[in-house]
Amino acid sequence: MGDLPELLVNGFVSPRFAGVKTAFEENFTKRNELGGACCVYLNGEKVVDLWGGVRDPATGAPWEDDTMVIVFSLTKGMSAFTLALAHSRGWLDYDACVAIYWPEFAQNGKEAITVRQLLAHQAGLHAFHEKVDRSIIADLDRLAAVLAREKPAWPAGTRNAYHFLSLGFYEGELMRRVDPSHRSLGQFFQEEIAAPLGLDFYIRLPEGLPNERLAPLSQPGFVKSILGYPFPMIRALMNPWSDAFRACIVNPGSAVVMDKDRIYARKLEVPSGGGVGTARAIAKAYGVFATGGAEIGLRPETLAALRAPAIPPSEGPFDEVLRGEAQYALGFMKPSAGFTFGHPDAFGAPGAGGSLGYADPAIGLGYGYVTNRIELGIDPDPRDVALRVAIASAIG
Repeated sequence: MGDLPELLVNGFVSPRFAGVKTAFEENFTKRNELGGACCVYLNGEKVVDLWGGVRDPATGAPWEDDTMVIVFSLTKGMSAFTLALAHSRGWLDYDACVAIYWPEFAQNGKEAITVRQLLAHQAGLHAFHEKVDRSIIADLDRLAAVLAREKPAWPAGTRNAYHFLSLGFYEGELMRRVDPSHRSLGQFFQEEIAAPLGLDFYIRLPEGLPNERLAPLSQPGFVKSILGYPFPMIRALMNPWSDAFRACIVNPGSAVVMDKDRIYARKLEVPSGGGVGTARAIAKAYGVFATGGAEIGLRPETLAALRAPAIPPSEGPFDEVLRGEAQYALGFMKPSAGFTFGHPDAFGAPGAGGSLGYADPAIGLGYGYVTNRIELGIDPDPRDVALRVAIASAIG
């Protein structure tokens, strides 16, 4: 493809991380990147802050230093931060039953589900039986009533099943119940994490944020997207009665977070898939958690819980939705054979299409990568992998 245009990649890296800039540039020349950003914090210092490419393919507008993009399931990690902070404040016990905080939850066989099981995708609540559309999501009281009536697919703690969008809705109501001010998860995140840390990240995108700050997505289309998954998951996604189809494709489905006129939905909380922000915000948040979280009052006991190994379900780590092995704990994904990142005590969340954020407390590292070129499948994205290989090489 020839040399990069002079201004295609912007930002800085500390000299030790020059190889990360090379990898980021090669994402454009070798790995089909359109627009994106990468940021790394190491022991509280920002050592990588890069952005480049095209923000809007329709106009050719460039990706700017404050461009934000939707990150789908990477949002799960940012949402999990809120419950971690609630744990640090003594509002929430991970091993308590959800129904202690939310009595209405104790319906249809859910009375014994613990917070830990729910956050580990082990509650069997990955798909809804009642209709959940934008009007229900926008009314938190109506949404809570639907959630309370749901019946789990199997006894909690026995199986993994990726709660694609449902997890965040349960987390949101749990936050409303434990927060003395009864704030929504998105409001709590904004007031207690984003504002104190100066993060450009929203779980509830404000009405007044201009479209020019947002990067529209370049997506491969439904059929091509399906074909990018491993065959067992393709087969499941094509079966309207399967756990994968019901969790991922419909009711409400990921399109609920999009808006044809304004790029992304505004003033709508989808805590498992609707987060919008910058790589810089993601890396800083994870960097704060990787180094103890004193800035927001995180207790050592909470960080120790986040660093602890995942507790697999009794029937093993196979995920009934993703159709492969996965490890989850306290709202985060943990490193596994199918998705490696950082040291064993790392915690984070990938997003559909290629984005990733994670904390690596063993070395005090926070990482964020975002893109508007949505690639296929559930395996680690080659663009993200190239950046992380370069980071590992720099750290040694």
